[in-house]
Amino acid sequence: MDSLDLKQKKINKEYQDYANSLSPKSKVFKNCMMAFIVGGLICTIGQLINNLAKIYYGMNKEEASTITSITLIFIAALLTGLGLYEKIGKRAGAGSIVPITGFSNSIVAPAMEHKREGYVLGVGAKLFSIAGPVLVYGISTSVIVGLINCFFVK
Repeated sequence: MDSLDLKQKKINKEYQDYANSLSPKSKVFKNCMMAFIVGGLICTIGQLINNLAKIYYGMNKEEASTITSITLIFIAALLTGLGLYEKIGKRAGAGSIVPITGFSNSIVAPAMEHKREGYVLGVGAKLFSIAGPVLVYGISTSVIVGLINCFFVK
């Protein structure tokens, strides 16, 4: 029985070595650096928009922050519609998904895929297919926390 176990272990080791030789090599460092660079670039563009809104248009902090978010969402939606955001995402990974631009992309991309089905049944129905659960659970959680705060926290 021990010789069968040793033989099976040897076969498993050989198979694992063979599978490892065929597997693509991981590019963790490169992927992390690209995510860092692209995410940082998106944040830098956001800060530039924020500074321009404050300095050149005399907006206060809240107004400038709102304009920054709206502008970044619009740019991401436009790039998604043009098919460019997907190319950026393939190279940047999480660097393009984590900022608010990734949220914009997650709403626009499904709608763009189904636009040939019409504006109501295609675009309208698929617009929140990915972001919808995030919104539902986020809003539901905020209501529950608000109720707990209202009734139990003094």
